[in-house]
Formats: sequence, C-alpha cells, structure tokens
Amino acid sequence: MTAKTLMIQGTGSGVGKSLLTAALCRYFYQAGYKVAPFKAQNMALNSFVTERGEEMGRAQVYQAEACGLKPNVLMNPILLKPSGDNNSQVIVMGKPDGSRNAKDFYSRHIQHKEIVLQALAELRKKHELIIIEGAGSPAEINLKKTDLVNMFIAEKAEAPVLLVGDIDRGGVFAWLKGTYDLLPKKEQDRIFGFIINKFRGDLDLLQPGIDQFEEMMGKPVLGVVPYCRDLVIDEEDSVPQRFYPADASVQEILNIVVIELPRLSNFTDLSPLAHDPSISIQYVQHPAQMGNPDLIILPGSKNTVSDMNFLSQQGLSREILKCHEAGTMILGICGGFQMLGKKIMDPESLESHKAEIDGLGLFDFETTLIPEKLTRQVQLETIKSRIFPESVKCEGYEIHMGKTTFKTTYPSFFSTANGENPMNLGIMNEAGTVIGTYIHGFLDKDLFRENILRYLRNKNDLPEPQSKFNYSQFRVNELNKLAKLIETSINMEEIKKVLQ
Repeated sequence: MTAKTLMIQGTGSGVGKSLLTAALCRYFYQAGYKVAPFKAQNMALNSFVTERGEEMGRAQVYQAEACGLKPNVLMNPILLKPSGDNNSQVIVMGKPDGSRNAKDFYSRHIQHKEIVLQALAELRKKHELIIIEGAGSPAEINLKKTDLVNMFIAEKAEAPVLLVGDIDRGGVFAWLKGTYDLLPKKEQDRIFGFIINKFRGDLDLLQPGIDQFEEMMGKPVLGVVPYCRDLVIDEEDSVPQRFYPADASVQEILNIVVIELPRLSNFTDLSPLAHDPSISIQYVQHPAQMGNPDLIILPGSKNTVSDMNFLSQQGLSREILKCHEAGTMILGICGGFQMLGKKIMDPESLESHKAEIDGLGLFDFETTLIPEKLTRQVQLETIKSRIFPESVKCEGYEIHMGKTTFKTTYPSFFSTANGENPMNLGIMNEAGTVIGTYIHGFLDKDLFRENILRYLRNKNDLPEPQSKFNYSQFRVNELNKLAKLIETSINMEEIKKVLQ
C-alpha cells in the first residue's frame, strides 16, 4: 500500500499552513483514514524528542497528535534550529548534523533530497493518506534550485496542492495570483484550488472578488476560513501573542512573567500555563514591563550565552534579582536553568564567540557547553518535598548541549536510577524560591503542574481556583475545533474527489 497525498502550500510564511495541515489531519482521522503529517524540512526553535531520542519540530508533533499517532522523525526528516543570523544547527533524521550557514547547508542538497524522499516513502508504506505541509512560498525563485519542501516534494509525491493565502494581511488575491504566476506551468497544473485564510467580515462582500478571481484563474476557491482568535496550536518558531490574560471571572489571578529571549526555544513548554483560565502570562523584553509577578520564568534558549548577555544589557538580570529579593519565585527551564547558575562557558565557540559569561548566581553551579547533545525522553517520580507532599509521576524530554557542575548540593525533585545525578533533572534552593530543570514538557501533566501551582499560590496567599484546568482535554477540544472549522468553511467533498 502506498498512501495518497495532499499538500498545503502558502503564499508566504505565517499564512496558516501548519494550522490547516493539523486541521486536515484531524478531519481525516475522524473520518476513519489512516492519516499522517509530513514536512520535509522545518525551521523552528520549538522541538520535541521522540521515544527513540530523536529530535523533530513541534508542529509535526502536534499534527501527529491530530492523527492519533506517536511522533516519528519520518514526519520531519530535516529540522533547522537557528542559532544566529546566518547559522543553524541541522538535525537530520532526529540527530545533530553540525552547525551550518546557508551555503554550507545548500551544498548538501543532493544528499538531503535522498533523505527526505526516503522518509516520505517509508511513511507512505504505513498509512493511507499523507497531508504534506510546505514552507514559506513555492515562488521563492532565488531558492528554486535548492527547493526541498515545496513543489519538489509535491512532484515526487504526486500530490495535488492547495494554495493558501492570508487575507488578514491584505492583498490576498494579488498574493495568490502573484505566487501562481511565478510558477512554471507544470507546477501551476498541480494546484487544484485556493484557500483564503483568516477572514473576518461579511462573506457576501468578499464574494464578488472570489467570483472574479476564479474566472481569472480557471480554478476554484475551495474555502474561506474565518479568523479565529481563540484557536490554539503548537507554534513552530514565534510566540503567537505576548499576553495571555486570565479569565475575567477569576478573582485571584496568578501573575506570571516569561522573559522573551531573542533565541527563545521550546516556549510550548508554557502552553499549559498560558491557557489556564486562572493564570495571567506576559512575555517581557524590558525591565519596565516586569511589574510585580508571582513567578518569573526563564525559558529555553538556542543560544544561552548570547541570551544571557541580552539579559545583562537590557537590565533584566538586575530586575529579575530585584523581584526575587521582593519575594517573586524564579523558574528556569533548560537554557533558562543554565542562566540561574554562576557561569556559562563556551570554550569551543559552539554558540557564541564569548568564551564565558556570568549567570544570575541564584544557584552555585557552572555550565560548560559541549558538542555532544543529550536528547531523550524521561519518565520520573518525585520524592517528598515542600512542593510534592506525595510521589507524583512526571514525563518530559531533554534537549541540551550543556554539562552542569554543581558546587553545592540542592534538594532534588526526582529519584533516579543508574547512578545519574538527580540534580540535573530538577532542583530548588533551600528557601524554596528558585526552581531549575533541564526537562521540557513537564508542565503538560496536570497533577505535576497542579502541585507546583498549589505551592506557588500558598506562598502568595492565593486560593485554589474553583475548577482545575485539564490540559490534556483542552488539547483534544482544540483539535476537534480545528476539524469542525474546516468542515464548515472548506469544500471538503471537492477535496475528497481529488484524492480518489
């Protein structure tokens, strides 16, 4: 069995390809198809680690979830993680393959083509339908010779293509036609219809434009998808919004500040907090934005040394320490955890030309960046502490290149086997006011997260919310909303005909 294919391409970045791919995955999964997502090459700082310790983009992980599948690197064989303006760490089939600039990366184009085609072929053997996501625009004429993720894949997969445009940015008809006109005829022929995304307003006012556009193109607009402010998906590489307010009905709000680092990574770690109706979250880049939060979170970073330097230059280091002295709790995750120590050292210039930099000094440890990258899933149980009065299960994953050396012993969250230092996995200071961990995704599990939030609320004399936030059910509900969205706004019957 070789799976049929359907491809979503866009007029540019951010037009909604990831969302619509996830929505189609969910729709066909609910319709009984054995469906899977695929994106040949992804550029993102949000990544995930599979059961086999292989790294891939979070967008494809979310799309796999929409299909009822466990993530597999076949769904995203090449991942680029930007670490500078013209440099990215390259992840091939889940494993690091060096840090490269654009020219160096494109010099391996033939090898990369073989890798992505093999991954797609393997995926097609296991499923009935593959929903393929493109990247950027297929009309990037300067990059046509090195295309790996748009029309190259569409041709090799014999995939019919839906071209998506974002009307919220304006000029959607010109954007769609301009993209189409820049393609050679054989690629134009592959496009069987258009989708207008993020529409707000009266559809009757848009319809004359659609009619004229269809007459001009000789191909149909198969859907106008409304702008939905409250839809939640796992974003690839940019924070979708800077402020997540608590629900208006909540009386006692937990206020959390997240430091928006220039190379912030894996901010999906914070999604369970951002969408909790009893919590208000604000991303900040300047001390004047800080206020008086109950918790400050230092998230992951793809360039910890540079981002630590950013904290110092912006005056954020001083403001974080000031808030901490005033009673604010601090949580550091992965790169943010490394920033809580005394020093971060990069002797091999893996991330920066700066050999070392002072951290915040809230923990007595030093971190040295090393070429070897640790990627693994972890399943742990907490030990008794002021935060965890009883044993609680924790699941998550690690992605880091730093080796941390502790000069002082701190209370650990977890008991570990195989002789490993449990302080790498999660610690707090003796006062219980600073928490650090290398684990990503640990807040996804409701019971584990509730223990931390209960401790934080007790510390700030805040009552427990009247109802608990079930993040797992929230994600299921959002996926179902996605499927319903396209079912009511896209001509799915015409799309099914193309797949026959």
